[in-house]
Amino acid sequence: MTLLIVIIGLALVFDYINGFHDAANSIATIVSTKVLTPFQAVLWAAFFNSVAYFIFSDHNVANTIAKTVHKEVITLPVILAGLISAIIWNLVTWWYGIPSSSSHTLIGGFAGAAIAHAGFGSIEIGKITQIVLFIFLAPLIGMVISAYITIVTIMRNLWLKLLIIAITVFLTVTLVKFNPVIKWGIVGMSVLFCILYIFNDLKKPPSAYRTGNMYKRLQLVSSAAFSIGHGGNDAQKVMGIIAAALMANGNITDFSQMPAWVPIACYTAIGLGTMSGGWKIVKTMGTRITKVTPLEGVGAETAGAITLFLTEKLGIPVSTTHTITGAIIGVGATKRLSAVRWGVTVNLLWAWILTIPVSAVMAMIIFSIIKLFV
Repeated sequence: MTLLIVIIGLALVFDYINGFHDAANSIATIVSTKVLTPFQAVLWAAFFNSVAYFIFSDHNVANTIAKTVHKEVITLPVILAGLISAIIWNLVTWWYGIPSSSSHTLIGGFAGAAIAHAGFGSIEIGKITQIVLFIFLAPLIGMVISAYITIVTIMRNLWLKLLIIAITVFLTVTLVKFNPVIKWGIVGMSVLFCILYIFNDLKKPPSAYRTGNMYKRLQLVSSAAFSIGHGGNDAQKVMGIIAAALMANGNITDFSQMPAWVPIACYTAIGLGTMSGGWKIVKTMGTRITKVTPLEGVGAETAGAITLFLTEKLGIPVSTTHTITGAIIGVGATKRLSAVRWGVTVNLLWAWILTIPVSAVMAMIIFSIIKLFV
């Protein structure tokens, strides 16, 4: 029982660290465009991180995380080693301002410890492969959607804009089975875009100052949407780990029996972590990849939110860091390819690729040490 309490405590510590490590995901663009001060931005993001608790009730991502390792080989020392490895990697990358994935370091640590315990047959290869695939797919999806939003927004023909948005929304809500809150949220966001387009077009001639202020206000909405997606995606990963620990200890026999206090604790911890901020990574995300205007900030955050809502529905634990980075690259590339600092982007890509294997190797070493004492 003592080891279980330690693991739950460390899991919530990781969730807290995840919050301030990934605070940049939610607030980088809104701070770099000076819509909110850093302090206001982290409070805004933290609040909507916690709001995700009331929206993502299916816990699809948490269920996937709990099943990345075969149930019969999950032990408390395995989970402990994975958590310690994930915490170390998160703190190292935060210290050096590298926006790596908290999600993937947790998955890598969990899988690495399981391999050290029972060999490669202990991990669910299908789920791990899916997660690795989305290291590349999530930023690409975010990039395409953000480029699409930006291109449609800067089009001069108002009626063509409205027609494209109407067709896109119709296809999205009919082909993808989102839960009602997310579905109507996408519809509402699209209607809001249309109203702003019409309002701006009717004011002749359009004022750059007025248009800029309009998108600064809209950034509050898009940032809130992305923060909800961030909270819903990342807090669930820790929920999956705690549920796995409870099963390993015999407190529950199946993920569906997860106690109600687990999601409440996880959403609270990530919200508190976000309020602590992560300013080194904010600088990388908000200014070093490309210079972001309020219009582009809206495009990037909206694209990131849609990507996270979609992957949560599919139960795929993606990286919010990768997603928003891809979205920021997408809006930068719509101006010209040289607007994106590709050298910074390549360095980030290496950090993404290395996160799972480095975390796994660290977890193997840590598990071997733990076994000497447990």
